Amino acid sequence: MKIHEYQAKVILRQYGVATLPGIACFNVNEAVQAAQDLGGDTWAVKAQIYAGGRGKGGGVKVAKSVDQVRELAENMLGMRLVTHQTGPEGQIVRRLFVEAGADIADEYYVGMVVDRASQRVCLMVSAEGGVDIEQVAAETPEKIHKLLIDPIAGLRDDELLDIVAKAGIPDVARSEAAKLLKSLYQAFDETDASLAEINPLVLTADNHILALDAKINFDDNALFRHPEIIALRDLDEEDPVEVEASEHDLSYIPLDGNIGCLVNGAGLAMATMDIIKLYGGNPANFLDVGGGATADKVTEAFKLMLKNPKLEAILVNIFGGIMRCDVIAEGVVQAAREVQLAVPLVVRLEGTNVKLGKQILAESGLSVIAAENMADAAQKAVDAAKGNSLS
Repeated sequence: MKIHEYQAKVILRQYGVATLPGIACFNVNEAVQAAQDLGGDTWAVKAQIYAGGRGKGGGVKVAKSVDQVRELAENMLGMRLVTHQTGPEGQIVRRLFVEAGADIADEYYVGMVVDRASQRVCLMVSAEGGVDIEQVAAETPEKIHKLLIDPIAGLRDDELLDIVAKAGIPDVARSEAAKLLKSLYQAFDETDASLAEINPLVLTADNHILALDAKINFDDNALFRHPEIIALRDLDEEDPVEVEASEHDLSYIPLDGNIGCLVNGAGLAMATMDIIKLYGGNPANFLDVGGGATADKVTEAFKLMLKNPKLEAILVNIFGGIMRCDVIAEGVVQAAREVQLAVPLVVRLEGTNVKLGKQILAESGLSVIAAENMADAAQKAVDAAKGNSLS
C-alpha cells in the first residue's frame, strides 16, 4: 500500500524525523490560504500522486508570491501528470501539498527496503540526492552506501556515523543525520513498511538535516495491524479493478496479455503465467482466489477478468488442497452462466474431489475445454486465444 508525501511526513514527524511545515490542499483557495498560513516569501507547490519523478514532470514548483501559488495550483490541480513511474497515461492530480521554502546547502539520498537475500532491512545512503536513484544505481553504484540492519541490535551509533560520513555529510551535521536515520528505521519497523525513501534529504544553510521529500510503502499483509494506515488509502490513485478485487478479497493484478488466469495460490499462479509464456501466449492477469474461494468469489473473479477488452481466453488452473475441486467447478459454472461467457474456457482441476469437479463441468452444458495437466492446459489456452482472435 502506498500513501502520499504529506501523509508520509506526518508519520515520520511522529517518530522525530524533521520536515518542513506544510499543508495538504484540495482546491486552489486552500493552496492560497496554506501559503498565507505558513508565512514567508517562498513556497513549494507539490502535486500529490503515487509516483516518483514529479519534479521532472512539472509536478513540483517553487512559488515566490501568493499570486504565483494560486497560478501554480490552478495549473496543477486536474492536470494529468506523466512521470517515468506513471507510464504514458499519467495520473490526474487531485491533491497538492504546499510547503514552506528552505535554504538548501546540499542534498542526499536515503532509502530503506527489505532485502530478501539477507532477510534484513537495508539502509542506503548516497551523496547523489535529488536525482533518480535508479540511474545512480545503474551508472555509479559505488556512490550508494549500504548497511544491513541487525533486527535484534538495530542501528548502532557507530554504524550510523560511519555511513553518514561515507555519504559526505559534514561533521557538524553527522550527529543530527544519524539521529534522523535511527528515527526513520523505527518508523519503518513499527509501521511494517516495505519501503521508505527520502529524496532528497537536505542539509540547510544553518547545518540542519531535513526530509525534503518522503515516500513510504507498506506491507499489505501487515495492514490488519494498522487501521490508522488503511485510513490513509487514496482509492483515486489506485487501479479501479484492483480496488474492486480487494473488496472481494481477491489478489488481482492486470497485465498486458490476452489469456485470463484464475488460480488458487500465488505460487501456482506464477507458475501458470510462466507456462503460458513458455507455450507462446501472454497472461492477461495475475489472479489468486485463495484457499477459501466460494462460488460467489469465483463469479466476481470472472467479472474482473472480463473487464479486460483484450481477453481472448480464460485458463482456470486449480489444485484442490484446502480448496475442493467441486466447489471451484460450481463457481465456474455459476460464473460462466451469470456473465454469459463468450470467450473459450480451459479448465484444469487436480486434487480434492477432482472427479466430482470434472463431473459438474461435464454435466453443465458449458463449452469447457478440459485439460489433464498444466502443459496441456497452457497449450489449449494459447491455441484457444489464437483461434478466438482470428474469429
